[in-house]
Amino acid sequence: MASFAATELGRLFPSLLATPRNPRPVPSPLGRSLETLVSFSSSIRAAPAALELCARNGRAPVVAAGTKHLIGSLTKTEGLKFAVVVARFNEIITNLLLEGALETFQRYSVDDDDITVVKVPGSFEVPVVAQRLGKSGKFDAILCIGAVIRGDTSHYDAVANSAASGVLNAGLSSGVPCIFGVLTCDDMDQALNRAGGKSGNKGAEAALTAIEMASLFKHHLLK
Repeated sequence: MASFAATELGRLFPSLLATPRNPRPVPSPLGRSLETLVSFSSSIRAAPAALELCARNGRAPVVAAGTKHLIGSLTKTEGLKFAVVVARFNEIITNLLLEGALETFQRYSVDDDDITVVKVPGSFEVPVVAQRLGKSGKFDAILCIGAVIRGDTSHYDAVANSAASGVLNAGLSSGVPCIFGVLTCDDMDQALNRAGGKSGNKGAEAALTAIEMASLFKHHLLK
């Protein structure tokens, strides 16, 4: 591994690593040769493309050995409990998003008994309910679904911004992942395209995010 790094660095940094008069690596400002700046674990190897990027940026690549990586699982769903807060306004869209979310939960083996669906009047009301559900301690993640479609007034901006910041604050204040699945679209066609049309179903995508975040918290961050 080290010889591979040295070879690549020699190719990318010929003027730094060696000269005809001085074949030894030039010490770095940290007191170590550029060769020793690259370290490898048994499973990590610097790709030539990464080395080339470092060359363009004028710095030597550093790969830390033994770094611990935490990531949620999409397969360890047993025991995970979810709440889905759904806005009824623009119901033709939010029902499609809800269907996509529930189908995804089922596909990834989340039990129906572990899913609670709560319906609220509109997207503006979603965050406060999400916060209350998060603070109840009964759920591992809260999925927030709604659809805000631009009209002739500035009402759209107020609702869209409030929904986004509200869902974020609900997660921060409750300590439970609150997933933003609220569509903010210019027209109905855009919304339909994102509720099962040519752009996919954003409710299904949000459900995947909810599963991964719930798993991350339960299996790694809350131990």
